[in-house]
Amino acid sequence: MAPDGLPPLRDVIRRHGLAAKKSLGQNFLFDLNLAARIARAAGPLEGVTVIEIGPGPGGLTRALLTGGASRVVAVERDERAIAALQEIAAHYPGRLDIVAADALTFDPRPHLPDGPARIVANLPYNIATALLVDWLCIEPWPPWYDSATLMFQREVAERIVAPPHSKSYGRLSILAQWRCEARILFDVNASAFVPPPKVTSSLVHLKPRAAPLACKRELLERVTQAAFGQRRKMLRQSLRSLGVDVAGLLAAGSLKATARAEDLSVADFVALARALAAVGKNGHDGSAHSRHGDVGSR
Repeated sequence: MAPDGLPPLRDVIRRHGLAAKKSLGQNFLFDLNLAARIARAAGPLEGVTVIEIGPGPGGLTRALLTGGASRVVAVERDERAIAALQEIAAHYPGRLDIVAADALTFDPRPHLPDGPARIVANLPYNIATALLVDWLCIEPWPPWYDSATLMFQREVAERIVAPPHSKSYGRLSILAQWRCEARILFDVNASAFVPPPKVTSSLVHLKPRAAPLACKRELLERVTQAAFGQRRKMLRQSLRSLGVDVAGLLAAGSLKATARAEDLSVADFVALARALAAVGKNGHDGSAHSRHGDVGSR
C-alpha cells in the first residue's frame, strides 16, 4: 500500500491491463515521490482546481490530491485508464472529476468553478506542443489558468525558454515568452518512466503575463512564421512572403534589414507585428493562415 492508502501503481497497471501505448504518446510515471515533487512545483494547491491531461493510471493525480488540490479534472482519452481513475475518485470523494475526452478538443471552462485554476500534467509527448500552443492562443487574455506546470521532452522545453541568438530560439519561444514567464524547473531522467522514452524530459513552469506587450496575436504569428520560415536569410528576404513593403515594414519597426530572425527579441517581433498592422490597412487583412499547432516548428 502506498502512503496515500491506494495500491502501488505497478499493481494498478497490472490489474487494469494498462500497458503504455506508443500511439497515445504514453510514458507512465511510477515514482510517487517524483509525482509529489511535480505537484509541489505547481505551488500551493489548497482551493485550486487542477486540469490534468493524460493522467493514465493516476500517479500524478494522486499526488495532486494528496498535495491539497480542492479538485482535479482529469482528462483521459484512453478508456482502459478510466476504471483505475475511478478507484482514486472513490478514495477522494467529490474531488476528482474524470472526463473521457480528447485533450485537443476539450474545453475545460465549463468544468471550472469560481477560483483559481491551474494546468499540471505529464503531457503525452505526441500532442504536447499542440496543446501548449492552444493554451497560449486563448482569447481573451489573460487565460482561465493562473499557471501551467508541464512535462515536455527536453528539446521542446529548450525551445520554449530559448533566448535570442540560440539554435533553439524560434516561433514557439516567441509565443510562449510573449504571453508567459517561462522557465525550466528540473530535468527527469528517462528511467523514471515506463516505458522509458528515448529522451530526457523537463518540467516547465509557465505563468501568464497579465499584460503582454500589445499587438494582435494573429499578426505576431504571421511575422514569426515568415521570419523563421527562412531563418538563415536576412529579414529583407524572409519577410517578403508577407506581401508588403518589407523596407517600410522594417523601418516602422526600427529593425535592420540585414538582421535574421534569431537576432530579434520578443519585443522586436511585437514591433514588427504592430508595423504589419499599420501597413496591412493597405491591402492585408492580418488573418492567420493556419491552425496554431504548426508553431511547434522552428
